[in-house]
Amino acid sequence: MKTKTISTFALFLLISGAIDSLRNLPATALFGSSLIFFLIFAAIVFLIPVALVSAQLGSSSTKHSGIYAWVSEAFGEKMGFIAIWLQWINTMVWYPTILSFIAATLAYVINPHLAQNKEYLITVILVTFWLLTFINLKGLHFSTRFTNICAIVGVLIPVVFVIGLAVLWIAQGHLLQIHFTEQSVLPSLHHSQSWISLTAIMAAFLGVELASVHAKEVKDSQKAFPKALLFSIVFILITMAGGALAIAFVLPKGQINLVSGIMQVFQSFFATYHLQWMTPILAMMVLLGSLGGMINWIISPAKGLLHAGKTGYLPKYMTKENKHGVANRILILQAILVSFICLAFLLMPSVNGSYWLLTDLSTQLYMLMYVLLFFAAIALFAKHKIKSGFKIPGGKMGTWLVSGLGLTGCVITLVVGFFPPSTINVGGVAHYETVFVLGMVVMLLPVVGFLIYRAMNKNFLQAPF
Repeated sequence: MKTKTISTFALFLLISGAIDSLRNLPATALFGSSLIFFLIFAAIVFLIPVALVSAQLGSSSTKHSGIYAWVSEAFGEKMGFIAIWLQWINTMVWYPTILSFIAATLAYVINPHLAQNKEYLITVILVTFWLLTFINLKGLHFSTRFTNICAIVGVLIPVVFVIGLAVLWIAQGHLLQIHFTEQSVLPSLHHSQSWISLTAIMAAFLGVELASVHAKEVKDSQKAFPKALLFSIVFILITMAGGALAIAFVLPKGQINLVSGIMQVFQSFFATYHLQWMTPILAMMVLLGSLGGMINWIISPAKGLLHAGKTGYLPKYMTKENKHGVANRILILQAILVSFICLAFLLMPSVNGSYWLLTDLSTQLYMLMYVLLFFAAIALFAKHKIKSGFKIPGGKMGTWLVSGLGLTGCVITLVVGFFPPSTINVGGVAHYETVFVLGMVVMLLPVVGFLIYRAMNKNFLQAPF
């Protein structure tokens, strides 16, 4: 029996580290003074439900944890494969967004104007991702201590610094781009653009279930997990609200760049306080934090897909591992896919438009996976397969309520995701929706093809391709 060794604080770091990112702050800043309302709303209908449901499923699982295991147990392996495919293919679309953030941050060390150059962004994305892929192919994994250092140096310190500078900015009476009034803090919920921008915050909360599967390894999970969850949610909301408001206070809404907004605001602060020499230092810190996160993300989803593949949902060729125990063929495949997907920067008339398209597409794919997650939680509880460990308060009714809230958040996000914000140049609604729908079809078509081909060809598992 595995010894439970994860402390409440360690679980807090796992949950917070899974989703808290500087990359999300510029998009969240577009909400202006209403962002606090939407952050709380998104936490209630998405962040908290996902964390509670995945903790309950993770702590009660006797064998494998994760979306494939949970959905397979509830609805069978076919639905489990669809779920893990959605999680994996979503990351293929997500990678170019975090890599474009890395490229834009690096531009502030070389030449800030490069942050708006599509060719530069694509080049850095390709070079960085293939480099990280080859590192993982060699089985070179950085320690947990290193990734924690990356999170502290590249995320925690910069976000505390930017919040501190914003407080100083306000105290000294500098011009503020937003103001708090009753009308602005509580926006009109009939305004479609408010709901459309909600995609940005939902995107910032994706991935909490990846850390919550450790709940069964926590000492006294029934008490420790709620504490870790509470601390994580409070920390995430404070840092996201504080960091996004710092950007919104200083930068006019129309000038916020989604890939370099965090460095834009630092540059404005440093210019005002005569600290320009700190710009490259902060850029390198943020760069380190982003790379640390990428190292963890680049191989984990591939492992999940490999596990599903070994149960009969991928050809044997794709499930081979190299001498380092790495699913090298899946990693190469995802590097090729990312290379094609990053060309989306050429399909939109602006960098902001390309960034929003990829963020929106990634979020929609992930939301489909979360729909399966919430239905699996309801089904497994009904089948009395929730055995031990952490349980959502309220038993059956509690599980139904939490899952219902989560499904509500997913449905809202899925609906509004088909419409772009009016403040971002995407080449028109018709152009955006055409590219977006085609992107969804291309991402979902392979999993449908796999299932149909497998059903029609009994020799599928032996396929040499």
